[in-house]
Amino acid sequence: MYILGASGVRQNYGNLTGINVSLRSNATGEIWATTKIPVSGGLSDFDYTYLNTTLVNNVSASDVNNVYAVTFDAAEVNGSTFYFDLISLFPETFMNRPNGLRKDLAQAVYDLKPAFLRFPGGNNIEGNSVSDRWIWNNTIGTEKDEWETGVWFTDFGQRNHADQGQGYYNTNGLGLLEFLQWTEDMSLEPVLAVYSGLSLDIFGYPGGTSYPENRMGDVVQYALDELEYCMGNTSTYWGARRASDGHPEPFQINYVELGNEDWFSGTYPYRFPVLYNGLKAAYPNITLISTAYNESFSQGYNWTIDLPEGSMWDTHNYQEPSFFLEEFNNFDNWQEQTHNPNVTVLLGEYSVYSVDNPSGIVNYSNPASEHVPYPRLLSAIAESVYLLGAERNPNTVKMSCYAPSFANLNAPNWTPNLVDFTASPLNTTKSVSWYSQSLLAHYRGTETLPVTNTEGDFNPLWWVATIDTPSNAIYLKVINSGNNTIPLTVDLDTNYTGINGTILTSPNLDGSNYINNETAIVPVPISNLPSSSSSNSCTLSWGVPPYSISVLQFDM
Repeated sequence: MYILGASGVRQNYGNLTGINVSLRSNATGEIWATTKIPVSGGLSDFDYTYLNTTLVNNVSASDVNNVYAVTFDAAEVNGSTFYFDLISLFPETFMNRPNGLRKDLAQAVYDLKPAFLRFPGGNNIEGNSVSDRWIWNNTIGTEKDEWETGVWFTDFGQRNHADQGQGYYNTNGLGLLEFLQWTEDMSLEPVLAVYSGLSLDIFGYPGGTSYPENRMGDVVQYALDELEYCMGNTSTYWGARRASDGHPEPFQINYVELGNEDWFSGTYPYRFPVLYNGLKAAYPNITLISTAYNESFSQGYNWTIDLPEGSMWDTHNYQEPSFFLEEFNNFDNWQEQTHNPNVTVLLGEYSVYSVDNPSGIVNYSNPASEHVPYPRLLSAIAESVYLLGAERNPNTVKMSCYAPSFANLNAPNWTPNLVDFTASPLNTTKSVSWYSQSLLAHYRGTETLPVTNTEGDFNPLWWVATIDTPSNAIYLKVINSGNNTIPLTVDLDTNYTGINGTILTSPNLDGSNYINNETAIVPVPISNLPSSSSSNSCTLSWGVPPYSISVLQFDM
């Protein structure tokens, strides 16, 4: 925390010897842990003084109604005035990183076996105005340096998100370096989103405030400086700054996204090529990601982005369940059909946002009869069918990630989310969608296998097969989106020595996980599979239960 003594002839805080901090019950006043932070030589009345300590707590409180208290010896400070800022209390952090990630929330990410982290997020990069955007160089340095707020939608009425409050302010304590250290601690590929010259203070034509074309050089340089901070050696200005911030070794950035959802704007057709060419000239080996391709028509514009060979397109979809089922084969031969050779795809944000309605159009004003505030089994099934379609096309779809990841239930900004939490780790709730993501991610093959179906077709049964060469195992992922058991016969071209399976299902298609019922729907082992094949057989027969996501592992 930071403390400033007020100036004035009657202030006597020079007598102050220390400040007491404690954890205590808000109901009874019982103190769980306490310590004194020494203050020597008084406090400045010109600039804030940084104070910190470690509280060691060896007891468990009876409930979560507790408080972090900062107190003084009244005899030492009688008549004095103090100003505080940036008071924070960190629990144990993931990998014991100073000012790092909350352990249980980071573990929820790590347990998904993720491959990459896209940061600093979606609309966060654009901000509610140019001045309120996520300004990367205001998020580095000490906590005091990082106290530069960014605003993410202070007026949701502009987007008709009437039930989701008035947005929120970022403190930027989780800044650029912390994001990079996050990727380092979890061995993740960083996908860095850079500001593309668009902010979201005006929804409607031209979709926000855009840098004019003759000022886009400033935006390019801003992104180049950010990349120098990430990757530059210590002889460069920003590389030296990174070293002074405690990380002399450069990070490696292989993917850079140019903005976020720029199809909201009418100006990306001139902003994208300026950014693309400017960054590609400096970093020819980086894969640059466009945030728009042909979505502008949904916003009343009439443009598409010419995606250069070797680039990537990030597509976002918050839709109805039926949309994701219909998109199952969208990426079959996508490059050829759209004339985008050697262009790959990032499914950067997606989730089931509402139930199906007759119009087929999502109502983003979130009527209670349509909006899905918490991921349901139905959500997980639809999203997983979408992912199986991506897994069938690994040469096209390179990355995918559910969004948003987290919501503080005391101040949710958007629903649904992958993980909900409060201040108490006891309330951290992994959604049904989290468990479906985890199930599919834990059985990730190295090569997609051809599957020939001799009877039946996709819908309501969906499948994909891969082989994991290092473990010599075949994974068959099977989803039944229907309400009846479907008989399945699998013939492999070789014998298998063992089989096991895991299934995510529930009799309640609208069931979800929630506080005090966090594990209502979780994956469990499939109990009715044969333990191994006979010496002359490579066939499995099994009834796929309704409303289920299953993974079968054949050990070869």
